[in-house]
Parts: sequence; C-alpha cells; structure tokens
Amino acid sequence: VQLQAFGGGLVQAGGSLKVSCTASGFIFSHYAMGWFRQAPGKEREFVAVVSSASFRTSYADSVKGRFTISRDNAQNTVYLEMNSLQPEDTAVYFCAADRTYSGAQYSTRENEYNYWGQGTLVTVSS
Repeated sequence: VQLQAFGGGLVQAGGSLKVSCTASGFIFSHYAMGWFRQAPGKEREFVAVVSSASFRTSYADSVKGRFTISRDNAQNTVYLEMNSLQPEDTAVYFCAADRTYSGAQYSTRENEYNYWGQGTLVTVSS
C-alpha cells in the first residue's frame, strides 16, 4: 500500500496551490479520501474529505470556501486545490484513506483512517 502526496511548495499569501495524492496497493474506489495537515509545533488536524463515490465532501471551518477536494477514481488520485492561501495554512499536508461501505460515507477523525501518505510541505509566505 502506498499513498504518495506531491505538489507542495512555497507560495505567497493570497496565492493558490494544488496538491495531489496518488494511491496504489488497495482498491481506491472503496475508500473515502481525506487531507489532514500538521503545522510546526501543532497537532495534526482534519482539512477535507471526499467520500468514495464523490457523493459527499466535508471541510474544516478554517478552509471552507477556499479549499476544494476532489478525486479521480480512474487515476487513483485525490486532489486538494487551495486558494487564498494564508500563512496559517503553512503545514505538512497528508493524504489518508478510510475504508467505507457506501459511496456517501466519510469520517473527519484521523483514527478512522487505515492508510497514510508521507506528506507534502506547503509554505505560505506573508
């Protein structure tokens, strides 16, 4: 099983960035996919999730209206498009997979997730 996140980098405040995560070794379409982040000196926190069949999404209040999660089951890839980035969005962004049993099911709790990627660093300069 592998989850590989990429696309992080340095961006100025107000800018945009799109990170991606490609999965292998499991049936991607059977899993809800989430993004979490961990800022320096802080605990990891939920960012966004999309259910296995893209029926439902959920976002942390801090990113609602700025971030968009999507997935392509044919490509085994989940995306996080981030707009209007702020310095407080600086963090390592992790993708994770949660085995679910309906196309609409998802969780925002990280202990529900089965597989985790290694993370990609997003740095927002002021």
